Amino acid sequence: MSKAKWAGLVLGALLVAAFAGRDYIAFAINMPRDRNVLFWTVEQRDFAFGRLELLPSVERRDMRHGERARAFGKGPPLNLKDPASGKPFDLAEFMADQRGVALMVVVDGKVRLERYGKDFSADDRWTSFSVAKSVTSTLLGAAIRDGYIKSVQQPVTEIIPAFKGTAYDGVTIEQILTMTSGVKWNEDYADPQSDVARFDKVVPVPGEEAIVTYMRKLPREAEPGTKWVYKTGETNLIEAIVARATGKPLASYLEEKIWRPYGMAQDGFWVLDTTGHEIGGCCISASIADFARFGQFMLDGGRAGGKQVLPEGWIGKATTKQAEIGQPGRGYGYQWWTYEDGSYTARGLFGQNIFVDPARRLVIAMNANFASVKEDRLWEQRVGLFRAVQHAVDLEAGIAGRPMLE
Repeated sequence: MSKAKWAGLVLGALLVAAFAGRDYIAFAINMPRDRNVLFWTVEQRDFAFGRLELLPSVERRDMRHGERARAFGKGPPLNLKDPASGKPFDLAEFMADQRGVALMVVVDGKVRLERYGKDFSADDRWTSFSVAKSVTSTLLGAAIRDGYIKSVQQPVTEIIPAFKGTAYDGVTIEQILTMTSGVKWNEDYADPQSDVARFDKVVPVPGEEAIVTYMRKLPREAEPGTKWVYKTGETNLIEAIVARATGKPLASYLEEKIWRPYGMAQDGFWVLDTTGHEIGGCCISASIADFARFGQFMLDGGRAGGKQVLPEGWIGKATTKQAEIGQPGRGYGYQWWTYEDGSYTARGLFGQNIFVDPARRLVIAMNANFASVKEDRLWEQRVGLFRAVQHAVDLEAGIAGRPMLE
């Protein structure tokens, strides 16, 4: 990156900030140059998560929106209360604690709650982090429906022959979907030597995806199918599988199958790795309403533009527990976090989520910037919001005793 190009990008950011009337000038000058978001400051994240396209270290591929947006209706505000105490749910305090930038609650296709923070607006885009995992796995389902991939039982080596003789030899696509491959991986976000911190810096074998070069050197620690370990690298492998099988970039396939035909209202984009491939486990930038629309797409049974996108039974399998994760009442499906009450969620680092509750026809999309990577308290607070919304929907419907989140 030349100094001239860097200066031009900074100047562009300053102009954007000036014309938007926002106090981002100090942050624009200090835009992070390193693409490793795990070690950015909170202030850098506040600025950059909504403006990744301004960063010279970030390459992307766009998803163009459809000709006609799928409109949400407008419903009355929800009366949120804590289900246990009956006390009003303090939404302002919740948004402040969460460092929330956007929240949208959709019930039966109607927006019932919408809030923004930190100078964010409905037209702004925010990065998804691992919410992208659930999108990536859904595209694998689409590739099966389209006949590009045989089934989830297909051995990974049939699509990525370079894995023959490695720890991935004998692993199925389903075992990667459920993160039960048995391959050793370190997902410690605070450790600069962890796999999740280092894989993006690998020098790839010529003609090979960077993630394949990195993952085929990893050792096995358990028999395939016997141990669940959360691995962003394996979602990136799903990207390689889908891209190789379809012959299409993942963002282009997403645009073709869902983004345009379902009616996303704004263009989105997907961040690319060092070899020009979408990072399957991370980093789709979109508006909060379009994230909610993806949840609604799941509620609508995986149909877009009048066509079935996913195989029969895919959503049921993908969004129910396929792997034990050591947490009572919770599990892992095909890159979705699952709950015993039948709800499920896509979840991303620093506080991103798309929560879906089929029984209540409910979608909750939220984006935030937690102060650190280790914020279990804030995730449980987020579950508290989900429960309060479930409770409010049940009270309106006059339904008592319906299963809720634990």
